[in-house]
Amino acid sequence: MQRIFSGIQPSGIPTLGNYLGAMRNWVKLQDEYDCLYCVVDLHAITVWQDPRELANQTREMAASLLACGIDPARSILFHQSSVHAHLRLAWIFNCVARMGWLNRMTQFKEKAGKDRENVSTGLFTYPNLMAADILVYHATRVPVGDDQRQHLELANDIAQKFNHDYGVDFFPNIEPMIMGPAARVMSLRDGTKKMSKSDASDMSRINLTDTAEQIADKVRRAKTDPEPLPSEAAGLENRPEARNLIGIYAALTDTDHQGVLADHGGKGFSAFKQDLTALLVDKLSPIAAETSRLLGDPATLDAILREGSRKAEALALPIVEEAEKLVGFLKS
Repeated sequence: MQRIFSGIQPSGIPTLGNYLGAMRNWVKLQDEYDCLYCVVDLHAITVWQDPRELANQTREMAASLLACGIDPARSILFHQSSVHAHLRLAWIFNCVARMGWLNRMTQFKEKAGKDRENVSTGLFTYPNLMAADILVYHATRVPVGDDQRQHLELANDIAQKFNHDYGVDFFPNIEPMIMGPAARVMSLRDGTKKMSKSDASDMSRINLTDTAEQIADKVRRAKTDPEPLPSEAAGLENRPEARNLIGIYAALTDTDHQGVLADHGGKGFSAFKQDLTALLVDKLSPIAAETSRLLGDPATLDAILREGSRKAEALALPIVEEAEKLVGFLKS
């Protein structure tokens, strides 16, 4: 089986957007691929993190992944900082990648903004570590959002330059797996903005640990427009909030916009929101309950992460040692 690697930052309890855009897809991929799923705490500290919060959020993210269906008997789940091979290969890639390549990364420009001179060097070299995360396992597929495609192109440039510089065919080509039409779930308060954990308003998002009452309240207050739902998908044009709610329903029922409108077209939002609430509660309540159970047993959760780290290190160590040998490092 081809090997998949994907990572997610420990930035608190995931949202519905994280679930539909990534986590649910990761669960499905376990049936067809050799999967490694990583809580990327090294990437998290490219901006300052409260140490206690970082540790708590790493556990929260791991618990959420397990609750969504990541099976540690079939996949490897671990946290990034526990496998030092990532850092060893990342330094080599820091010396292979070119400044011009990193300067072209649009995500760095967006995150740094006008304060570019004061951001961490880690934020600038983030793509080199991301390349190491993947290539230290010789992974060939990476499920990502479209905003990460440029980073994967850079990872392939680094791999090709390493292979060329050292006259080898060592690192494989990586193929992005852009997952599904539901990869962008939008804010419940503004259908033109992505649903985000960093939004100041908790009402803008549905968290995977929200109660049935919280979900109902958020959906009831979700921004809409005065028109009823159209009968055809074309009628959603220029109606971002309506399109977002229909898209969420479609994703949760594995259908498309037209399929949802075939049943709900012509309804007012009040009736549709009640149906959407019932669907969300049905899908998310088991995840919330299992997340709570896992967080209530941190010893078991930490044991799962330790075992995942052991398995990941066993795969990564021979690869990074061979890369170091190719570079010319002496072994003690």
